[in-house]
Amino acid sequence: MKSSTPNGMKRDSIRPLNRYFKRIKGFLLLAALLATCSFLHAQQPVSISISDTSGPQISRNIYGHFSEDLGRCIYDGFWTGDHIRMDIVEALKKIKVPVLRWPGGCYADQYHWRDAIGPRDQRKATVNTTWGMVTEDNSFGTHEFLELCGLLGCEPYIAGNVGTGTPEEMSNWLEYLNYDGKSTLANLRRQNGRDKPWKVSFWGVGNESWGCGGSMTPEFYAMQYRRYAEFCKSYPGAPLKLIASGANSDDYNWTEALMKNITLWNTWGVSVHYYTLAGPWEHKGSATQFGEDLYFKAMKSCLKMEEIVNKHAAIMDKYDPKKKVGLVVDEWGIWTDAEPGSNPGFLYQQNSLRDALIAGTTLNIFNNHTDRVKMAALAQTVNVLQALILTEKDKMLLTPTYHVFDLYKVHQDAHSLVLKLNSPDYAYGGDKIPAVNASASRDSLGAVHISLVNIDPSKKVTVRIGLQGLPSKNIQGQVLTSGKFTDVNTFSQPDKVHLTSFSGAKKDGGDLVVEMPAESIVMLELK
Repeated sequence: MKSSTPNGMKRDSIRPLNRYFKRIKGFLLLAALLATCSFLHAQQPVSISISDTSGPQISRNIYGHFSEDLGRCIYDGFWTGDHIRMDIVEALKKIKVPVLRWPGGCYADQYHWRDAIGPRDQRKATVNTTWGMVTEDNSFGTHEFLELCGLLGCEPYIAGNVGTGTPEEMSNWLEYLNYDGKSTLANLRRQNGRDKPWKVSFWGVGNESWGCGGSMTPEFYAMQYRRYAEFCKSYPGAPLKLIASGANSDDYNWTEALMKNITLWNTWGVSVHYYTLAGPWEHKGSATQFGEDLYFKAMKSCLKMEEIVNKHAAIMDKYDPKKKVGLVVDEWGIWTDAEPGSNPGFLYQQNSLRDALIAGTTLNIFNNHTDRVKMAALAQTVNVLQALILTEKDKMLLTPTYHVFDLYKVHQDAHSLVLKLNSPDYAYGGDKIPAVNASASRDSLGAVHISLVNIDPSKKVTVRIGLQGLPSKNIQGQVLTSGKFTDVNTFSQPDKVHLTSFSGAKKDGGDLVVEMPAESIVMLELK
């Protein structure tokens, strides 16, 4: 006889109901699990408040570039043997390149300017012992470089030779460049085809004098700087802006000794060089073949620029509290191993979405420290390190990093806006770094531009920006992202990583809510 339940129902009759309820419970648990996964996949909301008060002007020169006589940057890059490539010029004019540094880098301290003036077939052939041991025909020299700057509409920044040069050589170069009167050197310039002086103001006194520029101590270099600066003269219409060779990365002792010993009254800037690395110096890793471990390491290395700027600036503040001397980050960017099959001394590397995120993050840091950072130069412009442009014979392509500079050009000469940002973490391998960084500025017409970077490769973020005091009648945006952080532009697929319009920003009461994709850079314009 079959037993019954207390209410009279037979046990056999409720077994299907038990199975049904178990299934419902399973479905509910699965739905809850999926909801939890979805919640974890999306970052916590980011809150940003932006002060309506305009801060210091963001110098256009923060968006400068570096073109060393190295590998295929000049030769087979800008220069094709007897002329400047106009397709490269037009691409760089579009992003409003403000200043271009040359001839080095390490090459500057073995470069003698007289080797590369006059008729090209009579110029001295030299060996580039620093980069690749190749013969330089010096067909690209002072006149060609300054013609390039004229075509670009940018200011030249010349690095003078302290390592193997003399104060007389540097002084003579200045006279050749800048003197409008009658002298043997000014007449030589005219004889070589340039009547009026170029009036070059930005001048580096050596390069990396702690290393390839002479392996000097900071105290010894400071005395050399004082000596050279004494013989570098400002000619009428060309006020000289001398830049001292500053520290390598976090060598704060160099900055301390330099600021203590140089003459600040004739110093416009002090440089610092810092490169993002994903691995040890001896094996930096591939520019294209890397996983999230090296991606994370590179982004963490990039974010150290904040500390680099803060600590060097604090030392400078001790000796220059009125901030008359600028911090000049005239070499920065990611440095990876050279591409397989290329001359390792040419430093040719591809350029991925990761590199674009590094560029956007670094420029945000500079924008937020514009009270001290007055100039910077990405290394380098064409075919070397974190290049804007890659060439292959008569073809050229724009890298993801180029598109960042295209996005950020709106910050040039705008006034910085102070922002406070509450960012979630991007965690990997037991370590964590801020997932989001940003900067903002107001231009001369009153438009506000906000640049946002989400470095988390798998989580989108919601950014809530308070609009109090900010224009909000017209809101537009652009975004740079791609499917993978290893994505690159190639000559067969030159537009894989490119800018697109952004529609993920909506007003919500007194706030602007921005839905940012993972691994993306967003530029918003508020009018």
